[in-house]
Amino acid sequence: MATADPTRAPASPAATADPRDPRDENADDTLDLELPPEVRALFDEDLTADDRAGGATALDDLLDGVADWGPVGTPAGTFQLVPVRPERDLPVITRWMNDPAVAEFWELAGRPEVAERHLRAQLDGDGRSMPCVGVLDGVPMSYWEVYRADLDPLARHYPARPHDTGLHLLIGPVADRARGLGGTLLRAVADHTLRRRPRCTRVIAEPDLRNTPSVAAFLTAGFRFSAEVELPGKRAALLVRDRVLRHVL
Repeated sequence: MATADPTRAPASPAATADPRDPRDENADDTLDLELPPEVRALFDEDLTADDRAGGATALDDLLDGVADWGPVGTPAGTFQLVPVRPERDLPVITRWMNDPAVAEFWELAGRPEVAERHLRAQLDGDGRSMPCVGVLDGVPMSYWEVYRADLDPLARHYPARPHDTGLHLLIGPVADRARGLGGTLLRAVADHTLRRRPRCTRVIAEPDLRNTPSVAAFLTAGFRFSAEVELPGKRAALLVRDRVLRHVL
């Protein structure tokens, strides 16, 4: 049995062995979607007069500034999400993605271009998904994606609420797996997300049901099992960490 803690990223046909392959235009991928004008207008209604006067739009930051969330204390040490910079982080992320236990679920193994295309799609997108390196006591040791679950194709498969925020996680070093670290960090990051995103009432996860270490880590972190959902490429466990229940789970 694999001892990794990776969860599978949103199904993406871009994650093929050959990065030169064209994308499937019919794929149900978050990063390929464009928000229609009427949806953008709904988000802009939340802006203050000062925001509008400064030329801001709600899509300028759909995740309330992940880069500025800062560190959080955990039982394992001080942890921080640092937005990915491909020129700095691509080598280590590529190495993690080529670990067989990770590749089984993320499907981003191969040459650096494979992972780079996945990262660039988020970094060059509209801001609904932010790839991050997780740094524990100054050491990069995990890869995360913080994303707007309510703006994701996932929202077609569950009763989404405005500002639902999703998490994907993989633990990089083998030595950091299978010792409870995933659950510890997931709890800390989920609660930090709720603090830093006051309009968000729930943090969502959808790991592959076959990935029992990942499902167990989310449950240990205080997520509750909500449902099984059939998503493109996987049958997933829909897991939820509720703001109102975070002190009792």
